[in-house]
Amino acid sequence: MTETPRRLRVLAAMSGGVDSAVAAARAAEAGHDVTGVHLALSANPQSFRTGARGCCTIEDSRDARRAADVIGIPFYVWDLAERFREDVVEDFVAEYEAGRTPNPCLRCNEKIKFAALLDKALALGFDAVATGHYATVVVNEDGSRELHRASDMAKDQSYVLGVLDERQLAHAMFPLGDTLTTKDEIRAEAERRGLAVAKKPDSHDICFIADGDTQGFLANRLGGKAEGDILDESGTKLGTHDGAFGFTIGQRKGLRIGHPAPDGKPRYVLDISPVNNTVTVGPAEALDVTSLTAIKPRWCGTPPAGSGTYTAQLRAHGGETPVTAELVDGSELRVTFTEPVRGVAPGQAIVLYDGTRVVGSATIATTARAAATAV
Repeated sequence: MTETPRRLRVLAAMSGGVDSAVAAARAAEAGHDVTGVHLALSANPQSFRTGARGCCTIEDSRDARRAADVIGIPFYVWDLAERFREDVVEDFVAEYEAGRTPNPCLRCNEKIKFAALLDKALALGFDAVATGHYATVVVNEDGSRELHRASDMAKDQSYVLGVLDERQLAHAMFPLGDTLTTKDEIRAEAERRGLAVAKKPDSHDICFIADGDTQGFLANRLGGKAEGDILDESGTKLGTHDGAFGFTIGQRKGLRIGHPAPDGKPRYVLDISPVNNTVTVGPAEALDVTSLTAIKPRWCGTPPAGSGTYTAQLRAHGGETPVTAELVDGSELRVTFTEPVRGVAPGQAIVLYDGTRVVGSATIATTARAAATAV
């Protein structure tokens, strides 16, 4: 069942985009006592992506303030730059350095919006934090809460919220998640409300990489060029690279090998080894993953007991795939795929679903392949 409406003190996280502005407006229209807050996540906001593609710049802060003025709610800017640097940016760099592929938006939700921000909100007497995410919180008869996919699967963002635990869900509000409205309709609603962000394009890139050059950002942070070898599956050297951190599992372009495989088919990144600074490439079929282990599980409610069947999502905009999953010793998730999947990399999050309900999330540690050894 859905929660019985009551007047709450709500802190609306306003990024400066259209979704969070409409979410704040809906929360206020529902009768809640809403205060808007924009998170300053960089000590030097000009270093973050600017224009319409950011979410953390001075321009975005001003857009959020103007939206709050139109809605008629108080507005503040909170400085969480140091916490963001430690928990998101440094984590991002460290994961790539270790040969893994992180998701900084998921980490931001876990560590910033529903940890640092939520903790501060509760300390100040707020009941809930509202964001513009497309997901739904359902309250059961016993008062427990579940996280579900948004009503519109095309806009669902439950994957990046799969790190929220039951306590965090108890104070989370997603005003956009349970309505079957298209993005064009959200923009039209924003325009009707007089919100200037109605036509502001969405942000898709990593906010703290100002020019969008992830490899250049990592090279700068990890000491510049660190030349190593590109090998085939037999260990034969095919070429060199300027840093293993510049590659991701499943990558096809930018390998600079210089000559095709014997069968003429393209090669893909199969493995990244930061220990010896090598990148291993091979055919597409060698990317087929049949099972994986994942660590640091976080459950949106009671942890599952024993082995169970679920569907899994492996990236923010990916589809679902059937799996069998078992939690071992409370800390390791072992997942077997019904059919092999590709493009699975250590460091990514796997999110389990039971129908539309989010069961939980874990970080992929190792994978087993149909045509290769575990990585």
